[in-house]
Amino acid sequence: MRHFLKYIDNTSIYLFLVASLSLGLAPFVPIPHIVEKLMQLFSGSLNKGIDVFDLLFHGIPWLLLITKVIRMLFYKKAPRTS
Repeated sequence: MRHFLKYIDNTSIYLFLVASLSLGLAPFVPIPHIVEKLMQLFSGSLNKGIDVFDLLFHGIPWLLLITKVIRMLFYKKAPRTS
């Protein structure tokens, strides 16, 4: 877990932002795919294996972005003094 969080800390927020806005929302028409899958999840109709995989596939970039933002806000590194 420590290595994963270190990876999150060392990766640019822009990478997570681009991944979330492209892969996380694609396909965009008629509604973003992640929104469609979340609607299925909350309505209880997310029952096919491919739908669960799709939710995870389109949701992981958003989870990484949220994790990065939380770590940036609450776990700021102390400034180095020489």
